[in-house]
This record gives sequence, structure tokens and C-alpha cells, in this order.
Amino acid sequence: MPNAATPGTVRVMIVDDHEIVRRGIAEIIDRADGMEVVAEAGSKAEAVRRAELVRPDVMLVDLQLPDGTGIEVMREVRDCVPSALPIVLTSFDDDEALAEALELGARAYLLKTVHGAEISDVVRAVASGRVLLDERTVTRRRADHDDPTAELTNAERKVLELIGDGLSNREIGEKLGVAEKTVKNHITSLLAKMGLQRRTQVAAWVAGQRASGWRNNA
Repeated sequence: MPNAATPGTVRVMIVDDHEIVRRGIAEIIDRADGMEVVAEAGSKAEAVRRAELVRPDVMLVDLQLPDGTGIEVMREVRDCVPSALPIVLTSFDDDEALAEALELGARAYLLKTVHGAEISDVVRAVASGRVLLDERTVTRRRADHDDPTAELTNAERKVLELIGDGLSNREIGEKLGVAEKTVKNHITSLLAKMGLQRRTQVAAWVAGQRASGWRNNA
């Protein structure tokens, strides 16, 4: 397995405890133009160690690992390699895991039923800065909740309120005592949970709800 990629290529790391799955994904990635697998890992400990060593651009992370979870991998790698963009690839369609993965900055959440060619497309999109979700999961979550804020964490509700007050990301971070990057992660998560695409839509939604007497229960 290579530990360095050609300059200009997207450096990809695959975390899954099944070697056959890892090798299958690696073959798909390595065949695609402009990207290369630089590391594989079959456990949480191995994933964190190798991520810090090779510093991938994108990580494909399974949620179930023999010594922990993909969520834990994402949390620990975020601390040592914050530039690594995580994509969750899992067999389990789990709303709670989706919410937690988004909270930790996941850029996409794909079920393992996805077609192989789609994996490289998603990796390329995430590397270019896009945030993608499995549309079936998002659609079902919207249908399950009439209140688009029902799935927001307390932190996300506070950010929602402050966006409605017209504060910038930096100002929100100062008010809540968190880094601006953390604020951006909260916004990415709440946009996905509310089915919105832009920050301005959040501000407009809050303004409309306040006009009708809405109260945020954060």
C-alpha cells in the first residue's frame, strides 16, 4: 500500500475492518483519475495512527470497528489532522449516527449498497469542498419530522438563534466561546438536518418563525 501520492492527486485513506471491502474500494479509487489511496486501516487505533502519519485529504470511514467506532476515529483524527475530510461508508442506515457524523464534520454519508462508481464521484466532490448526503436518508429524515429543528443539538440551536440575530461566524464563535471552525461545522450540520442549502436560508427561516411567534427551546 502506498504511503505517498502523486502531487496534485486527492489522497484517500480507507478505514474498514473487512479487508475485502477495503481492497474493493481501493481498486475503485486507484482506477479513478486524480486520486490515490495512501493508507488503509482495519481498526480505530490503526486509523488514527496512519492518518496522523500520511495526512489524507479524504477518509472513507466505516462506523463499526473491532476496537471502537468510526465516530471515534473522526473525532480523534479531527484533532490531529483537521484538514482530513471524512466520508461515512456504512451498512447501517442509522439516523443517530448520521447526526453525530455531521456534528463531527462528515461531508457525506453513504450506505454500502452504493454503486462502486459513485464512491469515486463522491470522494472527488468532497475533495472539491462539497457536502453530500445519501438523498434517501435525508428525504426520510425530513418526512419523519414536521419540525425541521427537531434533530438539532443544543449547540446547533444556539447557532441557529445567533444566525437569526445577524451575527457572523466569527461573532458567533466569540459569543459561544468556540472556534470559528466549530461554528462552521455546526452550520453544516444544521443545514443538512433542516434540509437547507445556504446560511441565508437559515436567517430567513428564523425571521419567518419569529414573526409567527416561534420560540427556540435551546
